[in-house]
Amino acid sequence: MSKITAAITAVGAYVPEDILTNKMLEEMVDTNDEWITTRTGIKERHILKDPNKGTSYLAIQAAKDILRKTNLDPKEIDLVIMATATPDMPVASTGVHVATQIGATNAFSYDLQAACSSFLYGMSTAAAYIEAGRYKKVLLIGADKMSSIIDYTDRTTCIIFGDGAGAVLMEPNTEGLGLQDEILKSDSIGRESLKIEAGGSLMPPTEETVARKLHFVQQDGKTVFKFAVSNMAGVSEQIMKRNDLSNEDVNWLVAHQANKRIIDATANRMGLNDEDKVLMNIQRYGNTTSATLPLLLSDYEKNFKKGDNLIFASFGGGFTWGAAYLKWAYNS
Repeated sequence: MSKITAAITAVGAYVPEDILTNKMLEEMVDTNDEWITTRTGIKERHILKDPNKGTSYLAIQAAKDILRKTNLDPKEIDLVIMATATPDMPVASTGVHVATQIGATNAFSYDLQAACSSFLYGMSTAAAYIEAGRYKKVLLIGADKMSSIIDYTDRTTCIIFGDGAGAVLMEPNTEGLGLQDEILKSDSIGRESLKIEAGGSLMPPTEETVARKLHFVQQDGKTVFKFAVSNMAGVSEQIMKRNDLSNEDVNWLVAHQANKRIIDATANRMGLNDEDKVLMNIQRYGNTTSATLPLLLSDYEKNFKKGDNLIFASFGGGFTWGAAYLKWAYNS
């Protein structure tokens, strides 16, 4: 019997229509287009402005994109994993709502939160279920409405983040394609460097926490940048060595879109001299947290060929980080 691996068999995505450009940010905070572009690579980001729509709306649209492309009956989906750092509300799982709304009535669902590494961790989780033979169709969605937790008077964070969603369908494969290897890491040394201080059990909401803007993302940019460059690049190089992959063997680097300089550093560490191999869309979306990796897959899907070697890499608050090696399973 052939070994079962977990392969990505379809990709979907969604970003809101409203766009927040660097020029528009110049009118909101003390910054400018050149400064933002030089330090981050970001030119614009999409924002879900409707106050009555949350992360679930983004996720549902990305899931529906897959259903349209594949003509898949949602009742065939066994599991929906919702990778997000911005759930609609506490306690009630956003993924459960998404599964119900798309008609995946035979699936169970839950949320997975590992900051910007949520989707990468979700790939590992989905693959484990499939490789065990327990489930055959797992819908993994990465979605975040980052604008809901951003202080648009804080120039250190408001220039970075955008809203969006991406999704993949993962299914069993017996051709040796799909997820090959992974290295996942975490360390609470970063607990204070990238966080929302209030709103959890440690500091429940009060009038004071709202007044002090403690429900917005706070970031020590220099510390996060330093750890991201070192750790994301490190595991990417490590997974190549562990699988005897040269820079020529790697067809595509699918890296978390947090900062162009971090992505470039990772590519350099991997010896990827061909810039065309380094997938980049940060200039269009900014950092969409859990959605960056599937949005890359959606934007570049037509470039992938069956058997291509993809290296995924991510780094997020907590700190969480990792890399994964996947062989692409289909031609678009």
